This record gives sequence, C-alpha cells and structure tokens, in this order.
Amino acid sequence: MKSVESIAKNLKNKKIILRLDLNVPLNNQIVTDSNRIDKIIPTLEFLINNNAKILILSHVGRPKGKIIKELSMEPICKYLNEKLNQNIHFIKTDINNLKKQDLFDGRNDSILMLENLRFYDGEEKNNEEFAKTLASFGDLYVNDAFSCSHREHASVSKITKYVPSYAGIQLMSEITALKKITNNIIRPITCIIGGSKISTKINVIKNLITKFDNLIFVGGMANNILKNRNYQIGKSIFEVNCEDVVENIFTLSKKENCNLIYPVDVSVSKEINGSGSIKKISEILEDDLILDIGPETVKILNKTIDESKTVLWNGPAGYFENKNFKNGSLEIAKKISEKNKKNEIYSVAGGGDTVAALNNFGLTKYFNFVSTAGGAFLEFLEGKELPGIKALE
Repeated sequence: MKSVESIAKNLKNKKIILRLDLNVPLNNQIVTDSNRIDKIIPTLEFLINNNAKILILSHVGRPKGKIIKELSMEPICKYLNEKLNQNIHFIKTDINNLKKQDLFDGRNDSILMLENLRFYDGEEKNNEEFAKTLASFGDLYVNDAFSCSHREHASVSKITKYVPSYAGIQLMSEITALKKITNNIIRPITCIIGGSKISTKINVIKNLITKFDNLIFVGGMANNILKNRNYQIGKSIFEVNCEDVVENIFTLSKKENCNLIYPVDVSVSKEINGSGSIKKISEILEDDLILDIGPETVKILNKTIDESKTVLWNGPAGYFENKNFKNGSLEIAKKISEKNKKNEIYSVAGGGDTVAALNNFGLTKYFNFVSTAGGAFLEFLEGKELPGIKALE
C-alpha cells in the first residue's frame, strides 16, 4: 500500500479523486461535531500545497439510494470552505451525467465536492459501472476514509480497479496506530473495554485476549461479567442470554494467560439523572443502577495502566454525561495522559463515546492516537481484512 505522500513530486495539476468520510452530525444544516473533518485537514492541505486539483467524494447518513434534502453534502461543503479558507465548488449535477471535462476544464476552482454518494444505489451495491464512472473523473484516487474501509462500496473498494490508487495521510496514521496495538506490540499491553453489548464485541474480545496481557471490563459490559460471577446488578443495563459468551471469555483468558479485571466497587443511583453513592459489588441492591466504577476500582486500573507500556481504550467507564458519574472515565483519561506526557506509554482510544468523553475532559491531545472510526476500528481489532484497505494493496 502506497501513501499519497510518496508521490508528492508528481501531483502538480493532477486531478485527485479524494474519498473522505464527512459523515458528521448536522442540526438544521449546521455541523455540530467536526472531529472527522478536523482529522482529514492534513491530507487536503498536502494536496493543495502540491498544486493538485481535488474532487471530494463522501456521504452523509443512510438515504438508501434516494435524494433526501436534509442529507445533502452542501452544508458540509460550506463548513469545509471556511475551515480551509478555500473556494470549494459544490457540484449538484447528477453524478451519472458528469464527465471529467465538465468538472475541471474551464474552472478556476481547484477543489470540487460531489453530492452525497449514497443518493445513488450503485454506491452501496458496489456497482461496477458506478465505480467506473467515479474513477473516470480523475487521474489518481486517494482513500482517506478509514472509517468507511470496512464497507464493500463502489467508492471504497471497487474504484481502485480502474484508477491508480493511494492511501491518504489520515488512513496511514490510523493503520500505523492500530498495528502498534495488534502486531508491533510493546508489552505489557492493556485494553480497557466498555459498551453496553458484549455480543457485538465478542470477536474483538477473543482476538484481544490472544494478544493482550490485561483486559479491563468497564461500563455496561462489566455488568455482564458481574452477573456471571453471581453478583447482584440491580436495574443496571446488561445483555440477556450471553452467559455462555462470558464463560468462553473466562475460559479463553485462562488458556491465553490474559488477566481479566472488572469492578470491585461501583457508583450507584436509583435513577440515571440522580447522584451517586459508592458500594462494594457485594452490597448492590435490587433497585440500584450501576453508573460508574468506584475509587477502589480506579486504584486497580491506575496500577495496571502504570505497569503497562501500551494501552487501548474503547468504551467509557460510566455514564459520564452526568457529572456525578464521570469520575471513572476522567481518572482513566488523566492517568493515561499523565503517562503519555512522560513518554512512558503508547495510547490509542477509539469509539464515539470514548472520543466524546475525551473531548469533554479536554484530554484528547494527550493520547498518541484517537480514532474517529467505529465499525472499521472494531473490525480491524477483530483481525478482519478490510475491503477498502485490501483494495489499496
């Protein structure tokens, strides 16, 4: 897989088809979270500085091949205009009616953006003809949408058959970071994993157990572990019918010599918007809601992080949106940040809620890498081959 940076000298006046993931939340046509946009700015600036002409491809939402005005790329184009201080020309014309010369010839604009790719059913169907049409618009293709690279879509995997293709700067950064926690590991290595459903991450967990020294369960996922260990979890969120899944986790961890860690104390409340009280896991009542880890658990986690050289964090420790239950996540973030400042640890965080928590705490910059990918992030950790990455090899 070649990076677009490797061909910097050959980019002048080249027409670059740039696949980005600009699928960001909109409220009344206003961008409300720019994390994904911020991440791809280096690739855009690199192409601009090397005098390339850029055609941006992306999508928003799931229109399923239908034109939905609220899911237009136009407000994102306007936002990117301001962010880059560039004149990005938005093309509303039906993609199937466009020709390469229609896009760039006779224009002063060096950056163009097409309408939502998912307005066309050929995109998600990975249609050969749609991929050929997209490929015909430029001289080179650059994929800087790692978060879409687990999809077999025309603009991600099929397009590379018809045009010379390269990896973008952000995509390369993502793969480099994830390889450091899956292949080129510096030990001891620890994963802190949360989320409400254990079944959706079971294959990730199984793969990590074979590679990691410590696996720490927090959040809703920890409730399944506690229930399996015969502790009362009250009214707390948990996933039904996954007893065998949890048993398999414990069996595999023994076989692979991976240390499993789960809460010894928690912060509970009678309601999600209430205030918390600290209880040992043996003291939880039938009407309690577990909403965060407790101080003794934080000590155990901090000790484990202190002894680690590499840490992956995917899933907050509690309901951090309520300030009464943000302490566990905050303490984890602070401890990793503290180690990072001293260059004593390599840290990767991923998952929407984890990123939101770090942004909330203002500690994102103290992690080596923060992934904005969701499904692609998890599938990479699971050990799956991602179609968009394979297509670049």
